[in-house]
Amino acid sequence: MKITVVYSPAPRQVHEWTVDLNEGATVGQALAASGLMAAFPLADVGSATVGVWGRRTRASHRLTEGDRVEIYRPLKVDPKVARRERFRGQGVRAAGLFAKKKAGAKAGY
Repeated sequence: MKITVVYSPAPRQVHEWTVDLNEGATVGQALAASGLMAAFPLADVGSATVGVWGRRTRASHRLTEGDRVEIYRPLKVDPKVARRERFRGQGVRAAGLFAKKKAGAKAGY
């Protein structure tokens, strides 16, 4: 069965390998067969989060024909914290529901 392994070491850099595996192969076997560890020896694939088609999974997950195995990088900034910082920089009146307030309307409308 054909499996695609995808890894992105940095933004806008995507590396893709297509591997041919036996029926019942696992995510861990697909990673080993892809040559990812030889191409990126500094990548910590053993502790990285992996998924199949955008859904988190374990290395022992059994694959099916045409699956796409993805290795995820850790986030540098928590999205909630980043949003709070952007909001703080914009100010309360210039963001969200308060950006366009009708004259005489209640707050938030």
